[in-house]
Amino acid sequence: MPMCDPGRESPFEAGRIPSLDGLRAFSIALVMFAHVSGTRFFPSFVGARRDLGNIGVRIFFVISGFLITTLLLKELSAKGSISLKSFYFRRVLRIFPCAYAYIAVSAILTWLGWIALGTGDFVHALTYTVNYELVRPWQTIHLWSLSVEEQFYLLWPMLLLWLGARRGIRMAAFVIVLAPLVRIGTWYWLPSWEWSIGTAFQTNADALAAGCILAGVWGRLSSSAAYLRFLNSKLFILVPASGVCAGVLLSSSDPRLVFVSYLLGQTVLNLSIALIIDRCVRYQSDLIGGLLNSRPLVFVGMLSYSLYLWQEPFLNRLSDAPVNWFPINLILASAAALGSYYLVERPFLNLRRRLESSATPRREKLVSAVAR
Repeated sequence: MPMCDPGRESPFEAGRIPSLDGLRAFSIALVMFAHVSGTRFFPSFVGARRDLGNIGVRIFFVISGFLITTLLLKELSAKGSISLKSFYFRRVLRIFPCAYAYIAVSAILTWLGWIALGTGDFVHALTYTVNYELVRPWQTIHLWSLSVEEQFYLLWPMLLLWLGARRGIRMAAFVIVLAPLVRIGTWYWLPSWEWSIGTAFQTNADALAAGCILAGVWGRLSSSAAYLRFLNSKLFILVPASGVCAGVLLSSSDPRLVFVSYLLGQTVLNLSIALIIDRCVRYQSDLIGGLLNSRPLVFVGMLSYSLYLWQEPFLNRLSDAPVNWFPINLILASAAALGSYYLVERPFLNLRRRLESSATPRREKLVSAVAR
């Protein structure tokens, strides 16, 4: 029987949530495989459907909802409040440096005439509103998902602080029900906005909400013997199978299937991903858990943000430039991601840790002085 502690109230172990880096590695692999397929010299007998990239991004969304809500609920339980200032400070140092470094390089390449990005493209990229940009060039189109994440980071902590833990999780459950209706309503009554389905925040919020709900009901699920038996049973294979079928359904252009996809398909995919995350986090000593927590996958997972940013310009199947030829494109994308991680991402993460550690003694001294 794989190791599991069903009595835990939090999925944290030693300050980190196990398996999440491995799941991020799996997610970025799906995205990159979907993008590299179709580039010049990529083996023609190896087909990669667009669904894979979509599933990979949805996994990122659900992980974000789960991780952020777990952190916020932990703080809310321990302190009775959420420090929005600290939260946004951590997110800014985590997200902005790498993204703005990528945008800065894109601006230089545009100035040199090597790529063609307009002023509007840079405005949307800098303000994290690419998901509401009608026409998106290849070099910045992938920033739509980062825009969705940033909009979630902006809204969710304030909502959770205002509503409290219990009502906040109920709000997330309401979003699970509402988002499919928004997709259907946009598709049926606003056909000129159909392009926004799948990128606009209001049509993606349920993926993030699925992760939020998982974090909110973690303790309750931990005390359910029947639920834990299901996670560890052979029947659990139905969960990833349902998720894959739902992911394939999302790419259908048949109007009847589009309706089902918007109404149920994305919900099934999101909830399947949430259950898979829960199982992978709880059970770490079986084959899958061991793989997800292995050093190579953990490293790729830590690199996933930089990989996601830098794979796009190199895995451009619309370009015939040598930098987009397989396998040169994968090598260059990996090299650029490594440079981003070691030169930008990790230094700013270390800076964040130093600033947080230096702020803690000052807060303790202030509390001590007030107490005296």
